[in-house]
Amino acid sequence: MKDVIFRLSGQRVFVAGHRGMVGAALLRRLAAEDCEILTASHAELDLRRQADVEAWFAAQRPTVVFMAAATVGGIVANDTRPAEFIYDNLAIETNLIEAARRVGVAKLLYLGSSCIYPRLAPQPMREDALLTGPLEPTNQWYAIAKIAGLMMCAAYRRQYSCDYIAAMPTNLYGPGDNYDPLQSHVVAALIAKTHRAKMRGAEAVEIWGSGSPRREFLYVDDLADALVFLMERYSAEPHVNIGTGQDIAIRDFARLVAEVVGFRGGFTYAAERPDGTPRKLLDISRMNALGWTARTPLREGLTRSYAWFQENVARDA
Repeated sequence: MKDVIFRLSGQRVFVAGHRGMVGAALLRRLAAEDCEILTASHAELDLRRQADVEAWFAAQRPTVVFMAAATVGGIVANDTRPAEFIYDNLAIETNLIEAARRVGVAKLLYLGSSCIYPRLAPQPMREDALLTGPLEPTNQWYAIAKIAGLMMCAAYRRQYSCDYIAAMPTNLYGPGDNYDPLQSHVVAALIAKTHRAKMRGAEAVEIWGSGSPRREFLYVDDLADALVFLMERYSAEPHVNIGTGQDIAIRDFARLVAEVVGFRGGFTYAAERPDGTPRKLLDISRMNALGWTARTPLREGLTRSYAWFQENVARDA
């Protein structure tokens, strides 16, 4: 494992987006570090308002920033709210990055998304696949905003010598996921659908698309550990992919979810629904070379996620 080059001990660490799935996982991980954690709810601070963000930074003086705040969602959300996805994310990124520069934040980590890569990028997707081809149309608004944030970090590093780094995680799941049927990503959507089918005694669960796309899934607490690792041990302009290095076809993933949930029925496929990108698997050789690998097997992570869903979502449904 590489030597620590930046210590979190004694730092004032701002986790932007702490109520989201990634932000909450970061809070859990940072609890083990000797640092002061700063947070601000949306009611306290609208990250889309530049003057408010700059005033908050000037008052709180964070020394470290984890940028986990974003407007996110699945295919339906991206398709029906494209203006929100591009505006909200551009505003959040530009405001946080510039405010951090103004107050002299020592280090900032920007969190991107694997959807920044071309729809038909060679698999597994290397970091240098960025901007080499057309994006997936169903989430291009979000992707373009995320690419802009990535380029901002690189630009601020070049012009202002800011120690800003960027990480690109694969598809995430875990405690705190969004289970709204119209806003959720595939893991949460399948857990919720399969649970309802089990409780109602349904014979089958409908899967959007053909079931053939392949996806890689990373447990969110593994991501949080990877982000802390990068904050302490990485300082360079190129962004770093974070994933497991393994993918699975959606139809096989659905069967695994069914086993975890205890659903014994079958599946039907709504082929008229969009599949999205045919395959999304990240090349994680750069992250592995730094000395970090994911620890949570998919079945174990899904079991924890379903337990969280039962405790926090299903009982209120």
